[in-house]
Amino acid sequence: MTYSTNTTAPAQPRTLETEILIAGGGPCGLMLANELGRRGIRCLLVDAKPGTAFNPQANATQARTMEHFRRLGFAHEIRRLGLPADHPTDIAYFTRYTGHELARIHLPTAAQATEKIKAMTGSWSAAELPHRVSQKFVEAALRGHAEAWPTSDVRYGWRLERFADTGDGIDACIRPTESGAPVEVKARFLVGADGPRSIVRSELGVEWGGVTGIQRDFMGGKMFAIYLRSAQFISALTHPKAWMYVAVNHERRAFMASVDGVAEYAFHAAVHPHENPETWTEADARRIFAQTVGVDVPIEILSMGVWQAGHALVAKQFQRGRVFIAGDAAHLFTPTGGLGYNTAVEDAVNLGWKLAAVLRGQAPAALLESYEAERRPLAERNTGYARRFADSVGLFAASPELEEDSPRGDAERRAAAEHLDAHARLEFNIPGVTFGGRYDGSPVIVADGTAAPPDEPNRYVPTACPGGRPPHAWLDDGRSLFDLFGCDWTVLVLGSEPPDTAPFEAIAHARGLELRIVRLAEPMLRDLYEAPLVLIRPDQIVAWRGSSADDAQAVLDQVTAHRSLQESHP
Repeated sequence: MTYSTNTTAPAQPRTLETEILIAGGGPCGLMLANELGRRGIRCLLVDAKPGTAFNPQANATQARTMEHFRRLGFAHEIRRLGLPADHPTDIAYFTRYTGHELARIHLPTAAQATEKIKAMTGSWSAAELPHRVSQKFVEAALRGHAEAWPTSDVRYGWRLERFADTGDGIDACIRPTESGAPVEVKARFLVGADGPRSIVRSELGVEWGGVTGIQRDFMGGKMFAIYLRSAQFISALTHPKAWMYVAVNHERRAFMASVDGVAEYAFHAAVHPHENPETWTEADARRIFAQTVGVDVPIEILSMGVWQAGHALVAKQFQRGRVFIAGDAAHLFTPTGGLGYNTAVEDAVNLGWKLAAVLRGQAPAALLESYEAERRPLAERNTGYARRFADSVGLFAASPELEEDSPRGDAERRAAAEHLDAHARLEFNIPGVTFGGRYDGSPVIVADGTAAPPDEPNRYVPTACPGGRPPHAWLDDGRSLFDLFGCDWTVLVLGSEPPDTAPFEAIAHARGLELRIVRLAEPMLRDLYEAPLVLIRPDQIVAWRGSSADDAQAVLDQVTAHRSLQESHP
């Protein structure tokens, strides 16, 4: 079947050959290029934009995403970006930014996160803590690493013009955005990470599932965005600095995130149904910003635009034949909880190792079917959480009395403070959302009959129940357990008298699988994992755990989609 966005055949184009063609150079496409590059898989990434994002876009990198950046070796680089190390990362709620402060959740600075991480236990035991950094900085760093791989060809200013899945591969055409000759591309697979208006998804005819058009006073409907610079804002602020400033009043709801910790901010204001923000000028932008601050503060407008909140959408299919969709092409969020960008990164992590395994001949094409089986339920889970967070803050009604200097105003502010304090903890203290995503029911996870703890946003119980993130621990020598995992497969061998691992090693060697054996005798780890042998996937997910390696062949058959465990034991 052929999908085309341009029916004019180019004359005598040049031809490129690659293994993976990636449409889209946002966080998902760039992360995929890095996952493939580190495995020596040739990829060609194209994006119609001239470069990575200018606007800040997403503003928070979750701890699980930071763990993946650590796995690839550049978490420390990402943590140096964005806010200065000593800048507060608080989320604070005000009537207006120079008005009454209603609530505040205090969170560690980047320096404190680095200093205190080894003392964190329970829900927040992790190799990395979250980092408040705008997506524009992350994209630039991901691009630099993607371009450094000798097998990666990263081309901004190029668009995907047409593609066809021939059954044996992908025939596509790419063209420079401005001018220039088209280029024919032959690839083994195509990944559409080309955003909410995805050409790939559209040409495949894949429909959205879920809901859109949700209306709320805030985070539901049109939002007006301003990327601005104001050296005077902090001096006008009558409260301690924060990372995110949320305005709650009856006139205009808004939020603003600090981009560089000095003078740049990403400001977003709710648009009322009777307003047409498409016609707004810079004068309107200054008026709306002053309205939210409470005083007129000079600003330099770097960019402005309109976007739509109120989405909770997941594509009904993530794969057709040799074509996949990922990131915003596969799911659309209202950006409460910062889940859209982080979910997109994990799409790439999940798909990257599977594509590499198939291309290396280590697994059959059936392994790729597990991408949708694992990631689509996660997208539905995460869009559901984002919708819950948006309802919590956006359906709160701000009365005119909230700003009164009167006993009635005091009572309104106490009620608002109680609600917003609870909301802030619901949306921003979310280890369960961050670490608790699971692939239960996946055909390439070997279940052991145990059940994972309940999925709760604000509580995460570490568990080695197959299908989820391995429990984290800091070792006596100061290393993170996760730093011992191999680049691909790992067998954790735990306890003072562990079983033999030779069957796993022999089968992995025969199949060309890179397998690291990690032997740790600490009783604490044996108790934490509740088994002496644990198989960790390349994306740092528990694939299997058990007490002996007797079924090693059957286990490796299932986790690489050669056949199910049931088929191995008729």
